[in-house]
Amino acid sequence: MITIQNLSLQLGTKILFNNIQLIIHQGQKLGFIGANGSGKSSFLALLRNELQADSGNLILPTNLTIAHVAQETPAVSTSALEYILDGDQELRDIEKQLRIAQDDANLHAQLEAIDGYTAKARAAQLMHGLGFAETDINKSVAEFSGGWRMRLNLARALICRSDLLLLDEPTNHLDLDAILWFEQWLKNYPGTLLLISHDRDFLNNVINNIVHLENHSMKLYTGNYESFEQQRAAQLALQQASYKKQQRQINHLNSFVERFRYKATKAKQAQSRLKALERMELIAPAHVASPFNFSFKLPESIPNNLILLDKVSIAYTETPILKNITLRISAGSRIGLLGPNGAGKSSLIKLLAGKIHSINGDSSLADGLQIGYFAQHQLEQLSSQDSPLQHLQALDNKETEQKFRTFLASFGFVGDIVYEPIAPFSGGEKARLALALIVWQNPNILLLDEPTNHLDLEMRHALTFALQDYAGALVIVSHDRHLLSTTTDQLYLVAEQRVTVFDGDLNDYKQWLLKHRAEKKSSSSKRVDNTQRQQRRSLQNRLKSLEKKLETLSNEKQAVESLLADPLLYDDQAKLTEYIQKQAQLTEQLEHTELLWLETSETLEEV
Repeated sequence: MITIQNLSLQLGTKILFNNIQLIIHQGQKLGFIGANGSGKSSFLALLRNELQADSGNLILPTNLTIAHVAQETPAVSTSALEYILDGDQELRDIEKQLRIAQDDANLHAQLEAIDGYTAKARAAQLMHGLGFAETDINKSVAEFSGGWRMRLNLARALICRSDLLLLDEPTNHLDLDAILWFEQWLKNYPGTLLLISHDRDFLNNVINNIVHLENHSMKLYTGNYESFEQQRAAQLALQQASYKKQQRQINHLNSFVERFRYKATKAKQAQSRLKALERMELIAPAHVASPFNFSFKLPESIPNNLILLDKVSIAYTETPILKNITLRISAGSRIGLLGPNGAGKSSLIKLLAGKIHSINGDSSLADGLQIGYFAQHQLEQLSSQDSPLQHLQALDNKETEQKFRTFLASFGFVGDIVYEPIAPFSGGEKARLALALIVWQNPNILLLDEPTNHLDLEMRHALTFALQDYAGALVIVSHDRHLLSTTTDQLYLVAEQRVTVFDGDLNDYKQWLLKHRAEKKSSSSKRVDNTQRQQRRSLQNRLKSLEKKLETLSNEKQAVESLLADPLLYDDQAKLTEYIQKQAQLTEQLEHTELLWLETSETLEEV
């Protein structure tokens, strides 16, 4: 049990917590939510003893093993597998002692007790679940990009047999496939989990309590995130001052649900979206205090056929990543792209955005096409020395400063921050600015590649609300299942070099993914089996060859030794010298061949 009593924390002039009280029981899975800057990450830092409270008590059990994900990854030459295993300090300590005292039975018993003999297999399973390829296991850490190094750090935290697991936005660098696997892993985690996340579906499926940080305090809610929203909506509905704004949001969303109801086909995805929208009516009041409130203007024109692809292929090397793509994006299209990591979803978005070109096939773009394209690298293209206001003025030099400021305020940029250079801005603030620039340009098609990375729950809710009412076409890649289910009505599967319509919803995709993984694992197993059979056959043939050679050498040596046993030979010094040298050569060859036979036999046993 972790006990927090009258705890207060202030960073600089900013008060984060004021006399908070909280008890965390063993085995609880708690989701921490709240606005950016409310103190979520600072609270985890208190638990790691990286910050000290100004007053109050934080009482932790003795001998508590805490695991967390490091934010930095050194570019070391250590293999990925060994780097992950370094996360299990107890394992490494026992291994170090065993290198000194190899025959210590007690150490071997300790190693067995912590499943040390299966550690490498467990580390490999973590890598597989987080989306690494089999060939990545022996790659050095330095060979991976920043996002993949964060996955290594996550695996390093998971390999540790911890009592308390602290996770701060762990899904930011994961795709949907890895998130689905990670959810299941966390459900089976036996320790206490404290999770900061802005992914509502991830919170819903993993945690059983919500801790809401607001007004320098913490409030514990029983249930998952959806339950929290409903409880908070009921509380806020009682506050008369919020009633009118709540009603406006509910009425707006209700009219959208009704409009969509008559458009909805019998397709599972359309029905899933309708149900998700109906659920959102219930929780609309929970977001009445959100600082974000923006919408897309009606595009000046929306051509019927915005983008047409006919038998188009994409390639970065000689082998196409996608081939024979036939896709029509028309007015009103709301498409979500699904598919395993690395299958080509982002490449397809880049093709539609004109950032890369096809190697064959025909592409047709409508006159008057206005593309709004968002990808993670867009944040890097923002001018670090310019302010949010200057970014907008670079797009439009005719509008008044006051109109720009009003618009930026709807994205949470209030006061003097609109004049400040964005260099020190957080990832979330830069992502909000990038989205604001897209909204201002009034596109008639949105191409969004993981738009919710770095965004908190309130901003995600505002984006979802805005996209629901967006009149143009939408193509989106996202690991945020709530965003996908509430803003799209058609899913495409990007897999095995193809882009095909997916007849199902996200639950069906989860089943497809499990089947796909099983087939991939079975195929990999068959390849391993075939390789092993070929290796065994080769080794067996080599053993037979070596055995024949041993027999030949033994016979030759025996013949020479018979000659050396003849006393008359010693009268012929030249012959004697020749046979002695021959004996020495045969002895050396025999020893060498016997050694090869032993090594080959051991290898065969291992295979």
